[in-house]
Parts: sequence; C-alpha cells; structure tokens
Amino acid sequence: MQTQPAVSVSNMDTSSAEVGWDRGKNWGWMLSAFICLNILILGCAFVSGGTSENVKISTQDLQSFIIFLLLLTSIWMVYFSIYNSRAGNAAVIKDRHAGPIWLRGGLLLFGILSIIMDIFKIASYVGYLHCDSAIKVAFPVVQLVFVLVQTYFLWLHSRDCVQVQKNLSRCGLMLTLSANLVLWMTEVTEESLHQTIPPEFPPNITKLSRRQLYIHRASYGDDQCKCSHTSCDIFKEAYYYLYPFNIEYSLFASAMAFVMWKNVGRAAPESNHHHHVRFSLKDVVIGPVFGLLLVVAGIATFIVYEIEMRSNSFDEESHDGAVMMHLVMNIVTVTMMSVCTIVGSAIFKVDHREHISEKNPTRSLDVGLLVGASLGQFIISYFSIIAMVATGAKGHLNRLNLSWGILMVLQLGLQNFFIIVGLHREPFHEAEPDTVVANPYAAESSKDGSGLQVRDLDQKSNPDTEARGNSKAAEDRHKQLWKRRVLREVCAFLLLGNVILWIMPAFGARPQFDHDTETQFYQFSMWAAVVNVGLPFGIFYRMHSVASLFEVYQKL
Repeated sequence: MQTQPAVSVSNMDTSSAEVGWDRGKNWGWMLSAFICLNILILGCAFVSGGTSENVKISTQDLQSFIIFLLLLTSIWMVYFSIYNSRAGNAAVIKDRHAGPIWLRGGLLLFGILSIIMDIFKIASYVGYLHCDSAIKVAFPVVQLVFVLVQTYFLWLHSRDCVQVQKNLSRCGLMLTLSANLVLWMTEVTEESLHQTIPPEFPPNITKLSRRQLYIHRASYGDDQCKCSHTSCDIFKEAYYYLYPFNIEYSLFASAMAFVMWKNVGRAAPESNHHHHVRFSLKDVVIGPVFGLLLVVAGIATFIVYEIEMRSNSFDEESHDGAVMMHLVMNIVTVTMMSVCTIVGSAIFKVDHREHISEKNPTRSLDVGLLVGASLGQFIISYFSIIAMVATGAKGHLNRLNLSWGILMVLQLGLQNFFIIVGLHREPFHEAEPDTVVANPYAAESSKDGSGLQVRDLDQKSNPDTEARGNSKAAEDRHKQLWKRRVLREVCAFLLLGNVILWIMPAFGARPQFDHDTETQFYQFSMWAAVVNVGLPFGIFYRMHSVASLFEVYQKL
C-alpha cells in the first residue's frame, strides 16, 4: 500500500513531461506552417499581380521579393549545415526511406541544368544592363547560389531526423519549402505566358509565333531597349528549353524539404524487415525495348510537330496534319500503357504478398502527390471531353481529341492504382524449401499415461514426403520469379512511357491551343485558365510517376 503513491507520482511526472513535449512540438509545427502559409500567399499576390497589365507590380518587384527570400533561405541552410557539423548528436537518427540515391541523383541532375539555365540568363540579361534594371541580372545570380547551397544541403541532410533546435529547424524547413514553391509558381506562370498568346493577334501569328511574341510580353527586352551583344537571342532560346528542368528541381526540393520537416524530432528506428534493393535490368528485355521505341517515336513526332508549329509559312492542311499526328501518338502511348497497367494490376491481385504496415512520411507524401498531381490532367481531360461531346465531335481531330481525353482518364486511374499498390507491397523474397530441424529423439506421453517414451524420428522419415516438399517449393519459386519478371517488364515500360508523356508538354507541345475547339466552346480566357492551372500539375505528375515506378521496380 505504501508504494502506490510513489507510482502515481512517477506516472504524473512522465505524463506531464510528455504533455510539455507535445506542446512544444505542436507549437513548432503551427509556427512553421504559419510562416509557410504567409510566404505562399504573399508570393501568390506578387506573381498574379506581376502577370496582370492592370496591376502596378513590375517584374523587378517580384524578383526583389524572391531575391530576399532566396538569400534568407540560403543563410539558414548554411547555418544548419555548420551547426550540424559541430553538434554530433544533431541528427543521429536517419529515415532510411527518405532521400534515396536516385532521388538525390535526380535533384543533382536538375540542379546542374538549372545552374546552366541561370548562366544563360545572366549572359542574356547583361546585354540589357545599359537600359534596364540590374535586378534582372541579380536574380539569376542569387538563384544560382541558392541552387548550389540547397543541392548540397539536401544531398547531405535529406535523411536527417533532427533532434536539436527542433522548432528552429521546422521553421527553416518551411521557409525552404515556401521559397521553392514561390519559385515554382513564378516559373510556371512565366512558362504559361510563354505558351499562351491571347487571340488578339491574327490567327496565323497566334498559332505560329507564340514564343517570339512571348519574348516581348515577358519583358526580355523591347523595342526601346536593344541588346548590346549579338548573342542575346541564342541565350534566350537556349534557356527556354531548360525551364522544365528548373521547374522540376523546385518540386523535387519542395518534396524533400517537406519530408525533412515531418521527420524533425521523429524517432525512426530501423525496421526488422529492412531490405537492400538494387536496380538491375537482368532478364528484363521486352519492357525497356518497347519503352525506348515509344520514346524515340514520341520524340520524332514531337520534333515534327514543333517544326510545323514554328513554321513561318502557314498551311492549314499541314498544321492540322501535325496536330493529328501528335494526337495519334498520344493515343497509342496511353493505350499501350493502360494495357500494361491492367496486366500488372492483375498480377498484383493474384499475388499474395503482405502489405507494408510501417508508416513513414516519404511514402505518405508519394501517394498524396501522386493523387493530387493527377487531378490537373483529370481536369483538362474532362473539360476537353465535355467540349467534344457538346459540339458533336465532328471531324477527325475532334474524334481523336475525344478518344485521347477518355483514354487519358482511364490510364491515370489505372496507373495510380498500380503504383499505390506497388508502393505498399513487401519486396519479393526468394522462395526456399522448408527446412525442419528437429531433435532426433522426442519425448511423448505413452497411451496409458504411465510415463514418457522416447522415439527415434530419423527412423520414421519419409523420402517421398521430402521430395514432394522440394518439388512444391521449386514450383512456387518458379511462379514467383515469373510474376516478378512480368511486373518488372510492366514497370520498365510504364516508366519510359511517362518519360515521353513528360517530355512533350514540358518542352512546349500545346495541342490544347493549337486545336481550337475547346477555345471556341469555353472562350479563350476560361480555357487558358484551365490549361495553365492543370497542365503544370500534369507535367509534375509524369515526373513523379517516373520516380514512384522506379521505387516499385526496386521492390520487385
């Protein structure tokens, strides 16, 4: 009876400590989320105001805000890296699911291409220094430094579960996340202006000179400000093609910063089911071969399509032929991908591997981004389907466009299901024959209950039973390897299919504007808003699907 009060006091002390820790944790999360939300809203105000001709927010105002944001974020990342190098216990716990080598490798690749883009921008903007603001040169310089610092920071610390200065780390990571998202909004808006020209120009100029007209609208020099060197146009054209990589870099960095934020203060012990997976193309032939053929065919048709869209001589027949070729290529691609996804999903259905019950922020974020990003392409497809059906889908182009929209919806749904199921499955294990190790002498009760008797198990072993067991194990192993190979073929093909579906819209294919049925049905302003909001998410969905399919492939 005397020990009861002591136990109660101990429990009260423990519970009060846990309550204090939870309050500190919740306070840090709320403050960091509040900082992120305010920066994003402020960034939206600057970006939307800067793109409107009726709002007195100039490009220099937007770039000044982003420069301040990038410098502040870079200072925090440098401080974090220095502090962690001096404090040995800052991040002793690692999340093995976060920041895999292929994700950090993709971040490094996109970072290098973003740096090249910034160098081209600097070389181009220097030509306008004599008659334009110096902020336009300072912006790519600061962005270049930011990309260098952030790539180094995320490469080293993307797996950290920070255990010291947790509230400061949460705020810094939300600052990093919001800085990347503001950059992404700016780049997506700029790219949308690049591809969207209002129909106030003559029809042939609208269709054929979208990119040349964009240079004037985006304030990259105008009639009053001439470039001081002859290479400006070359650099403008060069960094235009690097925009998609810079956009993807911002999204990759945002996702990694979010996972780090979720892992702050998290104890993530190594699971007992830790599997070392390696990427290998052994015995996988059909998927990569057909996938590469699809990529080559897609690039070829995309080049022909772009040449025709940029041609100075307008020919309606050749223009419609190029759009038709592009639509047919997309229909073939999504059809083949849908069939492969059905095959893979059927194998997952008959495969009785266990689901992963362990929760981690990386997998939850992957699924959330996959479903959320697919909504952009769903929106465009459904708007297009409604326009085609309402207008009667007259003509070959309208019928092809309707078929493309329906097949795209089907392919998105099937692929989301396949990837989500694959991410939540345990990796394959090699099937081995059951081995029973038993004591040659076992004690058992006698029938009359008088005592224990000893029997020799070796004398009662049955060779036929062992042979049947080995034969069944070999058969199970063969079935497992067969299913594993088919799933790998499917993953490889889907991965390459998503690559070509990312390349075409990311580098300028806009059949939504080159085929004008939706524009006439919805009016230009509404249809342009639908496409400019949905398409960036659709482009990100394809790149994120590539990353998710790579992870599913590694588990097979």
